Amino acid sequence: MEAHHVYVNILASKIGDTLYIGTLYIGVTNDIIRRVAEPREKLVKGFTSKYDVVRLVYFEQFDEPENAIKREKQLKKWNRGWKIRLIEEKNPNWDDLYPGIAGALLVMPREGGASSAPQRQS
Repeated sequence: MEAHHVYVNILASKIGDTLYIGTLYIGVTNDIIRRVAEPREKLVKGFTSKYDVVRLVYFEQFDEPENAIKREKQLKKWNRGWKIRLIEEKNPNWDDLYPGIAGALLVMPREGGASSAPQRQS
């Protein structure tokens, strides 16, 4: 039986100079590829389309939906600086991770069974 995962993701709007990072969106999904593609392809209206939040800059993978939902709620309560530090720990250049999620990824484990933003295998 195939394992099903749930993802907490952070999307960002256009990244300007270092003084302006743009709008951040935190969400949870069981289909990260579809969820990130929707705002990129302008398939849904709402917050992500209103603020052009289309870059996947961070995600964590969970085995249990309850843990993903808890983490999403925790991150949403964090101040902006904490969120930026979290992203920059794994993705210091704010690269768009979406193009790589369909390929082979080495997912870095986190405490409690979660995984954080991927690192490409060499």
